Amino acid sequence: MKSRKGASCGTRQRGPVVRTSVRMTSQGSAYSRFQRALTTGNLQLIEAAAVELPSVSLEDALAILIVLAQRGDPGFERAAARWVGRLLTETPAGLSDARFALALVERLPECRDALHGLARRR
Repeated sequence: MKSRKGASCGTRQRGPVVRTSVRMTSQGSAYSRFQRALTTGNLQLIEAAAVELPSVSLEDALAILIVLAQRGDPGFERAAARWVGRLLTETPAGLSDARFALALVERLPECRDALHGLARRR
């Protein structure tokens, strides 16, 4: 019996190894770390986790804004203005929605549900 080059008796040649799973750290995906950071309310952890994300959605940006409001962070006003700007560019919101959003943002964290409703409009 002729032996094939590279094959030995009783063994099969194997093709390339294909991996079907994604490696994760023990903390999980970047988004799950971001979600856990939000629950802590620790702005440093939130910022560190957000940097790992490819992008931050409008609703996730609102969650960060709510934490800034709860903490009385001095960067809240600038972040609020940026968030309203994103709302206007990423949703079909008009001028009346902009006025409404500004009034609601000033009352955060109490008015978060209404702002989530505005952010979900597509």
